[in-house]
Amino acid sequence: MQAPQVAGIGATVPIPATASDPAVGSCDLELVIPAYNEEHRLAPTVQALSEHLRSLPLTAALRVIDNGSSDRTAECVDRLSASGIPVTVTGCSRRGKGAAVSRGMVTTRATRWVGFCDADLATPAAAIDDALALLRDGWQVVLGSRRCHGARIPVPQPALRRLGSAGFRMLTRRMSGPVADTQCGFKFFQAQAARRLFADVTATGFAFDLEVIARARALELSVTEFPVVWNDQQGSTFRPFTDGRRVAAELWRLHRTLPRIPSRLSEGAG
Repeated sequence: MQAPQVAGIGATVPIPATASDPAVGSCDLELVIPAYNEEHRLAPTVQALSEHLRSLPLTAALRVIDNGSSDRTAECVDRLSASGIPVTVTGCSRRGKGAAVSRGMVTTRATRWVGFCDADLATPAAAIDDALALLRDGWQVVLGSRRCHGARIPVPQPALRRLGSAGFRMLTRRMSGPVADTQCGFKFFQAQAARRLFADVTATGFAFDLEVIARARALELSVTEFPVVWNDQQGSTFRPFTDGRRVAAELWRLHRTLPRIPSRLSEGAG
């Protein structure tokens, strides 16, 4: 199916098919969950996702990417494997959410679609349906968004966090283009597009999501956002003041290393 085009985001790029490894078992949809010391939050997330995926007319699997946890995250996954949906754990020694997600994406067993969500499941599992509808329509990159029309945040974030987010969006507009929310941890992809896209992603920290979007635009993949309900969860590790310098350094490295985004896309983003 030919994917639609969005002005300023990108047109469809054909992605060559690659064979899945039959030894690990393939599925229509694989959902990747990066996890670092998440033994307390992971169980309800996996259970909610499994319950919803069982209701869908497709084959699905969950894969937790253990990002060097020192708690019982891996053991927790083993206990959850009897939930009805295959649940596996893959280790990732390279630290950072971006490294964990990238490992899951380039090694995905999915034949059609692959996505990732955070271990706290701030976006309800039912939002998977909206993402799949867009993927079936031909979009290659489908981004959950807390800022596009129809999105809801029942409990607003603290004022300082909102101010920091506004500043981040202003600084990164050239790379993100018309994408309103780069940081929402609920993103889905055509499987072959994901393998190609994530093979070159290098950021591991806060700028990781932004690099994914910027590279997707540079590759002229078709990208769209859809509104989600998002509930801020306890346990965020981001500290606006102490982490600000690190984020600035990540953005500077990203600015220097990203491929040039085609001019017609840059112009459309304005």
